[in-house]
Amino acid sequence: MRVLIVEDDEAIAVPLAKGLEREGLEVDRVENGTDALDRARPGCFDVVLLDLGLPDRDGFDVCRELRARSDVPIIVVTARSDEVDRVVGLELGADDYMVKPFGFRELVARIRAVARRSVTRTDGESGSDRAPGATEVDGLVIDRRTRRVVVRDVEVALTPKEFDLLAFLADDPGAVRSRQELLEEVWDPHWYGPTKTLDVHVASLRKKLGDPRWIETVRGVGFRLSSPAPAGAPAV
Repeated sequence: MRVLIVEDDEAIAVPLAKGLEREGLEVDRVENGTDALDRARPGCFDVVLLDLGLPDRDGFDVCRELRARSDVPIIVVTARSDEVDRVVGLELGADDYMVKPFGFRELVARIRAVARRSVTRTDGESGSDRAPGATEVDGLVIDRRTRRVVVRDVEVALTPKEFDLLAFLADDPGAVRSRQELLEEVWDPHWYGPTKTLDVHVASLRKKLGDPRWIETVRGVGFRLSSPAPAGAPAV
């Protein structure tokens, strides 16, 4: 597994790189956002560990550009512990968010977890077991093979996490998925981050799909994929 560390602090980066190499990972390191964007080209790395406090540009901007370029898993590793920073990072496309100081064993576990999910997603796109075709729900088309979403003939651009969330809900349209189930299936089986990130992604999905009724809130439980009422029909 190839890991890119984006960290300017030698005291953190050097022992981290050595520890990951002892775990059998191939490690490369850059010290700023510009070099990160230059090195992290599609297919070059399996995971990117991204610090937010970079000397040349804001780490959030780097995260956004990395996500726009590829689906490489991104784990933000930063001293910023505010919930709003966690939510922004995840909304911009990060797959996980860890606050310094962190446990090395936990970091390794999270690296392997996001890498496994990335492989599963890629296999689903190229294989025929899970995605032999597209799922369609009353004009909403979700194509797992190409990771494209179309709403009534209009393609909608989603982040990787938004797509994964919508695809999971579409596995069983109308079925209620609990908040914990969604966090574990779409984010991490051992999710310890803020649950607010789920609400942020649901709100973003509703906006992009053009009608909040596509994703229905089941109070006290979770969410389900639902078909909006026909045009002109009163909302319930």
